[in-house]
Amino acid sequence: MRSLQLTLRSVAADADFAYERIADFEKYPDFVDEVRSVVVHGNAGDGSLVSEWDIFFRNGPLRWSEVDYFQPDQRRIVFEQISGDFEVFRGSWRVEPTIDGCEVVFEAAFDFGIPSLAGVLEPIATKVLKEAIATIVYRLLGEAHVVGDPATAMAVTVRLGASAEPDAALSA
Repeated sequence: MRSLQLTLRSVAADADFAYERIADFEKYPDFVDEVRSVVVHGNAGDGSLVSEWDIFFRNGPLRWSEVDYFQPDQRRIVFEQISGDFEVFRGSWRVEPTIDGCEVVFEAAFDFGIPSLAGVLEPIATKVLKEAIATIVYRLLGEAHVVGDPATAMAVTVRLGASAEPDAALSA
């Protein structure tokens, strides 16, 4: 099983605004080509809902349904696949206030359930997921910088067509 963590900082948004924007999963296809569709189904009354994801990965679709547990008082979303192409897919979003904006932390653990291909597929999936999530957060908040992952920071800078390199203080 592969796990990843991605941290981004933004001075363009406060934590409450960032949480609201991140929780709006149906907007994600507007921000990256990899996310083809997200369909959200009604609230179960316990702070949870079900979302269906259709992602373009490698040369075809990757699909799953997940249950999403929203904890707005903590600005946290916890998710876990309930059916789909992964053997396991679960994680969380967390948004923390900072002095000048907010910090967004995305964590995920996943397993395709194909041990013979794990060494090939999982690193590619990790890279694609980090870059897509960072791009989505940047576009949702109007600005965000990857923290502690220079390769992802540079890939997102290139993806966004920015001519300047990422701020070394925030991406180092």
